[in-house]
Amino acid sequence: MTDLPQPLAVRTLGEGNRKILALHCTIGHSGAWRPLSVYLPDCVFTAPDMLSHGKSPDWDRQGDFQDRMTEAVLPYLTERMDVIGHSFGGTVALRLAVEHPDLVRSLTVVEPVLFAVAEHDAPEVLEDQNRASKPVFDAFEQGDEVLAARLFNRMWGDNDGPRWDEMPDKTRNAMIRGIHIVQASTGAVKDRVGLLKPDRIERADMPALVLRGALSPTIATVVNDGLAKRLPNAENVEVTGAGHMVPLTHPQETAAHLMRLFDRAPA
Repeated sequence: MTDLPQPLAVRTLGEGNRKILALHCTIGHSGAWRPLSVYLPDCVFTAPDMLSHGKSPDWDRQGDFQDRMTEAVLPYLTERMDVIGHSFGGTVALRLAVEHPDLVRSLTVVEPVLFAVAEHDAPEVLEDQNRASKPVFDAFEQGDEVLAARLFNRMWGDNDGPRWDEMPDKTRNAMIRGIHIVQASTGAVKDRVGLLKPDRIERADMPALVLRGALSPTIATVVNDGLAKRLPNAENVEVTGAGHMVPLTHPQETAAHLMRLFDRAPA
């Protein structure tokens, strides 16, 4: 990785002695952690906006996006912290845990899009997911990022959430702004850096939580189950009634699981 010339905007949430680095999902932003922070007393969240998201600058499209984001958030691991990552953010969180285990007190990944797990464990599920995702990538090929954002949000947003036409213009425009990151995440999805290699993933031996919503796409179950088996010290948890956006829609339940994890990883 090379020096990152683009600084990130960072939000701080909560107050307390326990420090958490929280990494959001694609077409989201750091404010998505606010509901969860309410239910975690004595915790302070450091929550960066990814490039092309929130108040951070647009990605300059140089290099590999996961490399760039890993490099960008590493300076915020100033000491041993709990690291939480959702979706694409989960792939960065796992990479931090593998490459810098001395700085990660506990690891939480919420439906990380590390589909390479499914390639190993259930290739037929990955084929189904690729078919389901094809309209999104067709829209990219046609140069229609508005349609790509709409379809991607429909695929990964919760069923009871607002529909595209019901969203404020500001929300839709933010999703359109960041949607190109889906294409840029291919390396992370395919595990280009080899996080799943046994001699690498075993380095992430800190207490870990692998979390998913019960209503999420099948591939989330395959990935989470596969990661829980590979991580040396992981608990695999499903939240009833939740989908992919479980930290946002079910913050109280998510916080309860995190507090149990924190009991296994004292500050």
